[in-house]
Amino acid sequence: MVPLFVRLTGRKVIIFGGGEVAARKAQYFSGEADVRVFSRSHLEALRQLPVTCIVIDLKDTSDEVLDDIIHNAFIVIAATSDRIQNNRIGVICSNQGILFNNADGEPGDLIIPSVSSGKRHMMAFSTLGRSPAISRFIREYLDTTFVHLDSMIELQESLRQELLSTEPSRQKRSAILRNIARDPDVWGALSRSYRDAEDLARRRYIHG
Repeated sequence: MVPLFVRLTGRKVIIFGGGEVAARKAQYFSGEADVRVFSRSHLEALRQLPVTCIVIDLKDTSDEVLDDIIHNAFIVIAATSDRIQNNRIGVICSNQGILFNNADGEPGDLIIPSVSSGKRHMMAFSTLGRSPAISRFIREYLDTTFVHLDSMIELQESLRQELLSTEPSRQKRSAILRNIARDPDVWGALSRSYRDAEDLARRRYIHG
């Protein structure tokens, strides 16, 4: 497996299941993709998301109907409490060449990672299904340790543009930006104000 960031605008994501697991999966994709959730019932948490909830009983649904439901889907997720039904959906997805994630049953070919994100960054982490608790721990650690990461990225972007016009050496530009990112004083200044951090970085690494 390889990690990827994929633009899902306009793509169809199908989720089977209406419980808490399905709600978490739907929230992950909602607002980015065309999410449709199929289940006999749907939690209120699902109904509050910008997704389409459709009532269906998988046990009364033939393979032919399921095949038609998932046709042209980009991703299909089986999040029901019935491993047999989840695996059945996986077989149909495999036959159609559709990316499949199985919340409970035979592993699919898609893993949904734990994500830490902000306005200027997105980091994904996975234990490949071995320890969801560790994935959550890493996400929470990143969120609490790098509180000012967005500001550092903004600072790096601004200084990089300046260096492109003032420093001809790519190696020197990279070294300057790495040193700024590694400087605890710059991170500390970011906790006070962006301007303080910018002034410090300029004095210490660009105009010093």
